[in-house]
Order: sequence, then C-alpha cells, then structure tokens
Amino acid sequence: MIITLLILLLSVVFFVNGRVRSDIVALCSLVALLVFNILTPAEALSGFSNSVVVMMIGLFVVGGAIFQTGLAKMISSKLMKLAGNSETKLFLLVMLVTSAIGAFVSNTGTVALLLPIVVSMAMNMKMNPSRLLMPLAFASSMGGMMTLIGTPPNLVVNNALVKGGYEALSFFSFTPVGLVCVVVGVIVLMPLTKWFLAKPGTLSGESAGAGKSLKTLVKEYGISNSLHRLQVLSDSKLLGKMIVELDARSKYGINILEVRRVENSQNRLLKKVIQIAAESDTVLSDGDILFVTGNRESVHAFAQEYNARYISEDKGKSLSLDFYDIGVAEIVLMPSSSFLNKKIKEAEFRTRYNVNILGICRKGKYIVQGLAEETIHSGDLLLVQGTWDNIANLEKETNEWIVVGRPLEEAAKVTLDYKAPLAAGIMLLMIAAMVFDFIPIEPVTAVMIAGLLMVLTGCFRNVEAAYKTINWESIVLIAAMMPMSTALEKTGVSDYISTTLVSNVGTYGPIALMAGIYFTTSLMTMFISNTATAVLLAPIAMSSAVQLGVNPTPFLIAVAVAASMCFASPFSTPPNALVMHAGQYKFVDYVKVGLPLQIIMAIVMIFVLPLLFPF
Repeated sequence: MIITLLILLLSVVFFVNGRVRSDIVALCSLVALLVFNILTPAEALSGFSNSVVVMMIGLFVVGGAIFQTGLAKMISSKLMKLAGNSETKLFLLVMLVTSAIGAFVSNTGTVALLLPIVVSMAMNMKMNPSRLLMPLAFASSMGGMMTLIGTPPNLVVNNALVKGGYEALSFFSFTPVGLVCVVVGVIVLMPLTKWFLAKPGTLSGESAGAGKSLKTLVKEYGISNSLHRLQVLSDSKLLGKMIVELDARSKYGINILEVRRVENSQNRLLKKVIQIAAESDTVLSDGDILFVTGNRESVHAFAQEYNARYISEDKGKSLSLDFYDIGVAEIVLMPSSSFLNKKIKEAEFRTRYNVNILGICRKGKYIVQGLAEETIHSGDLLLVQGTWDNIANLEKETNEWIVVGRPLEEAAKVTLDYKAPLAAGIMLLMIAAMVFDFIPIEPVTAVMIAGLLMVLTGCFRNVEAAYKTINWESIVLIAAMMPMSTALEKTGVSDYISTTLVSNVGTYGPIALMAGIYFTTSLMTMFISNTATAVLLAPIAMSSAVQLGVNPTPFLIAVAVAASMCFASPFSTPPNALVMHAGQYKFVDYVKVGLPLQIIMAIVMIFVLPLLFPF
C-alpha cells in the first residue's frame, strides 16, 4: 500500500511540475508498478486495449478528417455568424452547443468532433484556442450529466441501484442535475478562462516564417487574370491526344497547367476529383477540364481549333486554382545557378522537374505573359506549379535555387472541400450508431468504422496524414494511468481511504455523509479515471446509505456527478486529455481553472442534490 501511494504521489508531483512530459511520467509510474510486482504485465497493459483508448484513437482520425475536408471550417463559419465578433458570445456558444451534444453523444466523442471546429472558429476570430478548448472539454462532461447515457459513471450508478433492488433511473433523471452543472460552469468559467487561459502568443495552426500562403502567391502574380478552363467534349479533337501533340505553347502562346478529371459514381457524395499535372505524355479523356493560361483570344482560338468547350467564370467570380494534389511555390535563383541567362523555354522545367513556370517576380514586378521568351536573371523569383511531391523535390537542387516556404506543410493545410459532404455523412452515421439503441453497434465499433471509412473514402490525402492526426501523448497518458485504479484497488488504498472517510462523517447525518462521499469521489478521480472511481465508490455509497436507513439515490448520483465533474487533472477524464495538446496546456493550467470550478461545483451540488432527490 505504501509503495503504491508513493508512486502515485511522485507521479502527481511530476505532473504538476511540468518539466517532464506527462506521457513519460505516466509510463514511468506504470513501469514502477510492474517492477514492484504490484501489477502483473497483463494488468499493466490493460489500459492500451481499453475500449475508451481505442475509441480515442478513432475519434482523433474522425476529427482530423473533419478538419482536412474543410467541414470544420464550414460549420464554424455558420456558428461564427451567430457569435458575430464577440468573444463572449463565442464562449457561450461553445459551452451551450457542446453541452447539448454531450447529452446524447459520449463526452469523448463530442470533444473529438468539436475540437477542430472550435479551433477553426478561434483562428477566424484571431483568438487563442486555449481560451475555448478547456471549456469545451468541461462542457462535454457537464452535458453528459443530462442523460443516462451521457457519461459512463451515470450507467455505473444506475446499475448499482438496480443490483440493490431499487428502481432504475430514467433516461432524463439526470437532466436537472446537468442543467445546474452547465449554469454553474458558464458562470465560473467565463472569468477564470479570461484570467488564466487567454494568453498572448501565436495561435494554434499558425507558423511563423512559413512563407506566403498559396492564395497570396496566386493573387500577387495575378494568375487568375489569365487563367481559363476548357472542357474536352466527346467529339473534340483533343480526345485521346497527348499534351505534347497539341504544341499549344509554340502555336498559340498558351500554357496548359493541369488536367482536372472528375470521376462520378451514382452517389454524389462519392465523387472523386483528380488533379493531373500537365506532363507531355498526359492523355486527354472525355470530360477532362484543362486549366490553361494565356490571353483570351489565343485560348478561344485554341478551343475553336480543337472543338473544346470554353467554360466561363462562375457567377461573375474570377477563376482560381485549387491545390488538392497540385500546388504552387516560389523559388529564388542562386547567383551560381546554371539556369541564369537562359530563356524559360530553354530551361525545360517541365521536362526536367515536372513543374510549370507560372510567373516571374523581378524587382517587385510580376511577369506572367510571354514567359517562354523571358530570360532568367539573377535574383528572379519564379512561381512554379506541380504536384506537391515534385515541388518538394526542388528543394534537393540547393546549388540552383532555394524553395521559399515549406511546400509539404502548405499541402497539409489545403482542405479537400469536395469531400466535406462525405465526411459529414460518415460523422452523422457514427453519431446515430452511438445514440440510438436499436442500431446493434457498440460505440467503439462505430468509431472504428467511421475512422476507417474516412481513410478509405479519401477524406485524407494518404494514410500517413490520418496517423498524424492522432495525438499519441494523450493516448499513452490515458492508457498508462488507467491501471493505477487496479493498483489502488489491489493494495487496498481506495477501500481504506473511502471507508475511513465515510465512517468518520456518517455520524453527522445524511448531508455530511453525502458530502464525504462526493469529496472522496472527487479526490480519487483526480488520480484515476472517472469510470473506475464510480465503480469503486458506488457500492460503498449504497451500503452507507442503507446503514443510515435513507434513500441511496442521492448518494449514488453524488458519486456520478463527482466522478464526471473532475476538472483539476488532465487525465481524470478523456475529454480533459484530448484538449491538452491542442490547447498547449500544462498540468498547472488545469489546477488554476479546473480546481476552483470543481470546488464550487461540489458545494453547489451538496445543497442541490437533496432538493432534487430527497433522502
């Protein structure tokens, strides 16, 4: 027992100190429990196979797909209209929307789904996401108190009541409790987050010195002014021809940049947009869209010659490039470059590097017309276009030029907007499977299926992009700390603490006993998972109430509330851990904001619960 307590105490000290990463601290405590034979290897590794941990991994992938497809940005823009330019309105919106969803979807799932949306909203308002992410996690737990299925501790205490021969709680028995939690949470968190979390500094997702954005580059060079679209028709002379056969540059002075091919299935949601770099051996197919640059007269002459359809601008909007698979970047020529004093057409960038030259920036002036005959000068900035991999390969030619910015990082920021409806459909099906009992799929299974579908249907560029969305620090933290509850139970620590506390305060009446149970649960949840704490304390609360001859319902609900309303630790509940990395929080941030909220919530609940559920 003493060794277990020492390991737990040291872990807490290192968590609070913050100098060692939280996942490393958790793993060290796990190894210590193994070394001292407190846990068997199977018990120690049980956290890594726990359904909650597996669900968290899947939800990271789902959340990443929501962000990658631009769905987060679309939803956030609609919510932003309600919030306007007010940080207070945005804060209230996040709290209320999260609580409402958390009542019907697991709090872990709620946070994972809303996290990218909230980050997007904060970025749009030039607001540090840390101000909103901790309230997001807390609000999901508060919302979970509104229904029987909202959070695991609710189901645990309901099961304890049924086993004890008492009437089961209804689906909305917890609703009054949840509403009180949300009201208290909003009132307390509004000033606390402003004092402790509204830190100045760079916003999540922004990178200093990363170079100009893609849209900025295109706008500066004025590419959209000379960009045109042509469609290959079934009777077009372009059909089946290779681009090299067209000789578009020498005959018409136009440059074919890319080929856009849309593969439609019967289901509109499953359409796939393919961007193909316009290489010399690219063969054109029926329905292909050619993106070309040049003056309008030359483009029209080319279209007429080959019987291609000229596509005018959509509703008066200027045409712009998309960057799903093909991107743009600037390169600055080195003084020793072998390309100096050569004409663009002689440099043969397309043949050598599979990239197009879209423009030249020379002494602050932009050249986009007649590029083929332009001579490359020292200090020129060239705007190149090609697949992201080909652009990244240009960085290898360090003797010739320097690639400005970070192409692969820019590629990761580009959202696959045409996949947003598909991502939304998968997300809604996942939520339905988690909410409705008549769908015979376990929540963890629903999340795993949704994560796989997001990858298989192309909501990510590749599998590696999906893996990068998983925050392994949070996963390891939760998985490594879960076995601590087993250790506390095996060594008798949890039973000793709870029994001693309850026996000492039980003589002062039911309210004092309920307060003792609440604070015991709240204290234990700071160090072990809320579900494990509810499992340990529910039978103790039941037996204590029976000994006093009072209704056990308020005591058991106190256990559920105390287990769920634990905010002073990042690993007591999965939502707290989920936002830790994204909000760049330290352990002490949870103490500053979460501990006062946890204490105030406890005081309110001790007086409110007997009114809602009389002894």
